[in-house]
Amino acid sequence: MLVSFILSFRNESENIEELVKRISKTILELKKYKYELIFINDSSTDNSLELLIKLQKDFPITIINMSRRFGNPSCRIAGFEHANGDIIIDMDSDLQDPPELVAQMIKEHENGYEIVHTKRTKRMGESILKMFFTKIGYNIINFFSDINLGNNVGDFKLYSKKALKQLLKINEINPYFRGISVWIGYNQTTIEYQREARFAGTTKYRWLSKKIFTPEGAFAEFFRGIVSFSNMPLYLILLTGVIIFIITIFILFYAIYIKLANLTGTGIPTLIILISLFGSLTLISLGVIGIYIAKIFDQTKNRPKYIIDNILKKN
Repeated sequence: MLVSFILSFRNESENIEELVKRISKTILELKKYKYELIFINDSSTDNSLELLIKLQKDFPITIINMSRRFGNPSCRIAGFEHANGDIIIDMDSDLQDPPELVAQMIKEHENGYEIVHTKRTKRMGESILKMFFTKIGYNIINFFSDINLGNNVGDFKLYSKKALKQLLKINEINPYFRGISVWIGYNQTTIEYQREARFAGTTKYRWLSKKIFTPEGAFAEFFRGIVSFSNMPLYLILLTGVIIFIITIFILFYAIYIKLANLTGTGIPTLIILISLFGSLTLISLGVIGIYIAKIFDQTKNRPKYIIDNILKKN
């Protein structure tokens, strides 16, 4: 049987060689499995590509070079669509996801599971602030979602060929794979592991950067997780509007009462507070609605999810 590893990367020259060697060692120990490594180059500017070309001489590596930077979700779709394996492993290229865990994931697949998720019990090398917001983010997404996505369940997963075929039928722009992998169903299980710090290099993730708004950024991923599997935010906006309307009616009757009772005093602070409150709620409501509309707009443009410059296969 063939195992396909999908490895989207950008500027990971310090990790690639170690990653390839550890994956190779893990699969060779399983004996009855062969493997292919599909690296999707998201327009790297370091020497990652040159290093992979050298490694192609000794390892079954396919390199997909994107025409420009498309982001992690689109690169992973490209990898999925070019995978030939009976088993597909989706993992990061920074060695935070340990390749050695793949043996246990494959064992679970042999027990009849079509999708094997991995849950991070610890996340080494990450700041307390990031962990705090990550935990809150997972809880909010799970609260709104129509399906149970689980906490600290990332993109490091095993898919059977059958499951991947169904996943690729979902023709969404910038899909939320963590949710789609649960939504498609089949027998699924989860194994736990401790996520290590990066083997080398620095994280491409920045809290205070415009990149958090890109498709693989924190905010985009967070809101994609919410709106992809629930319409609850729209109903909450409607409910909030009804509640505010009722409160406004009571305020109106109160204003009439104090006017008739000659109890009217200065109301400027109250007026400012109410204007600020309603203005904020209006902006929040428009923002939520705007996210849904943006997803519709992106989908209706019908652009290709990615464009490949070239594919380099082992000779």
